[in-house]
Amino acid sequence: MTAPVAALSLAESTFGLAAGSFPFASRFADVDGARIHYIDEGAGPVLLMLHGNPTWSYVFRHLVTSLRDRFRCVVPDLPGFGLSVAPPRYDFLPETHARLVGVFVDRLGLGSFTPVVQDWGGPIGLSLASRVPDRIERLVIGNTWCWPVNGDLHFELFSRLMGGPIGKFAIRRCNAFVNLFVPAGIKRRRVDAAILEPYRRPLSTPERRMPSYIFPRCILRSHAFLAAAQASLGALAQKPVLIVWGDADIAFRAKERERFEALFPRHRTVILSGAGHYIWEDAPDEIASALADWWV
Repeated sequence: MTAPVAALSLAESTFGLAAGSFPFASRFADVDGARIHYIDEGAGPVLLMLHGNPTWSYVFRHLVTSLRDRFRCVVPDLPGFGLSVAPPRYDFLPETHARLVGVFVDRLGLGSFTPVVQDWGGPIGLSLASRVPDRIERLVIGNTWCWPVNGDLHFELFSRLMGGPIGKFAIRRCNAFVNLFVPAGIKRRRVDAAILEPYRRPLSTPERRMPSYIFPRCILRSHAFLAAAQASLGALAQKPVLIVWGDADIAFRAKERERFEALFPRHRTVILSGAGHYIWEDAPDEIASALADWWV
């Protein structure tokens, strides 16, 4: 007797992914003209997981599977990423993403919640959190930042290169953020096509890769947004914070982690030894265990 063929989730069928690789029901919310795709799994305290560049809700798949028995995991795709559709003339700037995610959170009626952030999810999620501090239960911060970086050559050179003409060509024509930076940002696992294809396929055309190009430009060009986000962090200073930090990241270093530790005195830090930038790929089980232990 032939075994039944497993039904594909919407994301699996849309992007041609293997059955069971993203086994979650897709949900959609219309927010200010954008069609926001998200998953909403489990019950309990709300974890709002916010991805960065060039990923989408898929990057949190292992974390959601591990935590949904204790938490409600709400994971949206930013407009232009994953299955989310941006409205016409959407600018893909982090400040616009932050405002839209705030509307999304209200649309879902989330009372208290805990942002889980990394990469561009950091300034986007922390900016949102600082506007509604009474609704923020805790914070989970991965490799990220939340302040202007002007004068730091480590970030300035990257922004000028990948946010300039060379980066625009490399990203739009060669999907460089997926093909170069995702492999460079995963250190504990062998990176092959099975890892990369779920990130390549949502960014399958030069037009769909524009959001991935705009983010590196904004490291310098969104100075006002980052300065405002930094200034507002005081509203969150007494929140319990879990810092989960890959120490082999090519982007965010120990000095960024130490700055967060100084900003949030009620922090617990877990160093993910040997993990790269994409900590949700490199160390999901370690992070899930650390989060569950810290929450007790």
